[in-house]
Amino acid sequence: MRKVFKRRKTLKKLLLLSLGITLLILTACGTEEKEQSQQNNDSTEKKKISVVLDWTPNTNHTGLYVAKEKGYFEEQGLDVDIIMPGEAGADQLIASGKADFGVSYQEGITEARVQDIPIVSIAAVIQHNTSGFASPKNKQITTPKDFEDKTYGGWGAPVEKAVLTSLMQQENANVESVDIINMGDTDFFTAVKRDIDFAWIYYGWTGVEAELRDEEINMVYLTDYSSNLDYYTPVLATNEKMIKDDPETVKQFLAAVSKGYNLAIEQPEEAADILINAVPDLDAELVKASQAWLASKYQDDADQWGEQKQEVWENYANWMYENELLDKPLDSEKAFTNEFLPETKEE
Repeated sequence: MRKVFKRRKTLKKLLLLSLGITLLILTACGTEEKEQSQQNNDSTEKKKISVVLDWTPNTNHTGLYVAKEKGYFEEQGLDVDIIMPGEAGADQLIASGKADFGVSYQEGITEARVQDIPIVSIAAVIQHNTSGFASPKNKQITTPKDFEDKTYGGWGAPVEKAVLTSLMQQENANVESVDIINMGDTDFFTAVKRDIDFAWIYYGWTGVEAELRDEEINMVYLTDYSSNLDYYTPVLATNEKMIKDDPETVKQFLAAVSKGYNLAIEQPEEAADILINAVPDLDAELVKASQAWLASKYQDDADQWGEQKQEVWENYANWMYENELLDKPLDSEKAFTNEFLPETKEE
């Protein structure tokens, strides 16, 4: 009897042990399933959107990559895919809704709006126009007057001759004496050694690269000769349908991106490292130098990063219309908005 009781007691212990192990396994499985379910829910809650770049990645785009790497998009419930424009071009992809957001230019949006293409600028990436006509120092091109009898390498857009004309007229120079050729995708440094004298560049990238190469250049900045040419380039854009149907996503997107560009302003070295890690093919030295140069240019004298002014849109559109680059005047109020920028705290 004592043996039977002992066996029963042993069996009871084994059953209790087995039951305990089973409960532990079930609990663990349940917890794992719950965690997995939570992860799946978190994933499904994130809205997937796309952002198309205007060109290959560079320091104009740093805030986007910072927002993605630092989790600022995730904080806003967004799953963001940064894509290249391809042959279609960024503006076309944005306007058609094939990309939710993208990088554009005031010039392109102005032309699109006049043609009733529903693209809207929602933030200025850089507050002032940092572009100008660059040339090797030995060409001795220091003013628009010096463009005479020189060869300009461009990309074949009507706006190029209009800008050259505007600048040269101020010095009674003859734009017809300039030989304007299309240099295609040839880079500035190759082109000026081969068949051109000057080209239109953004100093924040090509100008900084010239410094790193120890190749001295002269710059004729557009803004030194015309306030009308101090336009926003680049900008972030979306389309009217996105603004109408999903304004909350626009607001969330800009909340994250603003945070990204503000980090690039305050911590350019960290921002540069993030861009380099995201796009390893970039020249790391150039990215760091360019990022340092642009840090103070993103917001500049604006009250906050991304802010746009109606007078800037009107001035440039009027200039384009006067130079027969537009078929009709621009309704500037519909071309841009500050509505979705994060609210600034009052001091």
